[in-house]
Amino acid sequence: MSSKLIFADRMSRVGTETAFEVVAMAKEMEKKGVDIVHLEIGEPDFDTPNHIKNEAVKALKEGFTHYTAAPGIQELRESIASHLEEKFGADINPNNEVLVMPGAKPGLFTGILSIIDPGDEVIMQNPSFPIYESVVRLVNGKPIPIQLREENDFRLNPEDVRREISEKTKMIILNSPHNPCGSSLLKKEVKELAEIARENDLWIMSDEIYSDIIYDEEHHSMLSEPEMKERTILIHGFSKSYAMTGWRLGYAIGNPEIISRMTKLQININSCATAFIQKAAIKALNGPQDCVVEMVGEYKRRRDAIVKGLNRIEGFDCKTPTGAFYVFPNIKKLGMKSRDLMQYLLNDAHVAALHGDAFGIYGTGYMRFSYATSLENIIEGIERVKKTVEKI
Repeated sequence: MSSKLIFADRMSRVGTETAFEVVAMAKEMEKKGVDIVHLEIGEPDFDTPNHIKNEAVKALKEGFTHYTAAPGIQELRESIASHLEEKFGADINPNNEVLVMPGAKPGLFTGILSIIDPGDEVIMQNPSFPIYESVVRLVNGKPIPIQLREENDFRLNPEDVRREISEKTKMIILNSPHNPCGSSLLKKEVKELAEIARENDLWIMSDEIYSDIIYDEEHHSMLSEPEMKERTILIHGFSKSYAMTGWRLGYAIGNPEIISRMTKLQININSCATAFIQKAAIKALNGPQDCVVEMVGEYKRRRDAIVKGLNRIEGFDCKTPTGAFYVFPNIKKLGMKSRDLMQYLLNDAHVAALHGDAFGIYGTGYMRFSYATSLENIIEGIERVKKTVEKI
């Protein structure tokens, strides 16, 4: 390749989401006739509820197929504001504090791009969703990983955050309920982290995409904390709560200054979110919520089954998650690297799971299994894993 056809250096700093790589490997095996049990991808196996799909069809038939306002249609922004006010008690202005986007990831991307300069430090949980670190590195920021310890149920310890703050710290990225660990921050921990942000004049990016999928506790949002709306970017969306992953619709909440900058980036990247999908999202928020309750109830049954099954496998030690739909068992007793175990399970057990290393340096020695699949698949997958691990 000639010297002028080389790629931008920034591309060397961009990571990826390993789940899709493992899915691709599993799909290639399926093409050859191999029966794979998929426990790797964080995608609800439920169909999008009919009342949401019907609204999208209705919008299409009515010709709602053109550009919308860049921040999203007014009725949807009002519905989002009302929905979050009811859930979190936060006063949100739909006119300039809500940005509708094609998925939650654009909110992460444009929020970090709007705030982080080269050399700025960003504190984040580790293990964590890999996109956070990837985008921070893309803009030449410096990720500061804080270990989530198993003995603390994989919850972020605010005192660990305090110790890592420097004059270069500009943002803390939080994710609760958490991917990949399934942990949820306690109310006192959210309060302490909010206090740290106020004391040190820091931004908080709070990814609460799994806030509807929580089991034995209540979700505590950073937006509920005093004086935090001005320094918080809330990331949320429809993919997990309403089984709408393929619809690609999310949103960000923030003060008018950050939302205006994120909107400017959205205009440059994709103009606006898809029109008729926004109409369907209004129905999702304002329509019956029993579909969400039913899905969460089924996830809880699946959670209990996968935790019980994994803990019966010698060499596995699995905590019970409090939210999302992932378990993150410790496999260190097996004496095998996480990546090697991922490959071994795929090749021998024909079970697709994710190695903990995919989520950062402190994910070594763990595996992530998603239980966003049927109970039958979970039972079959665990039985296959058990038989394969017994060979080690």
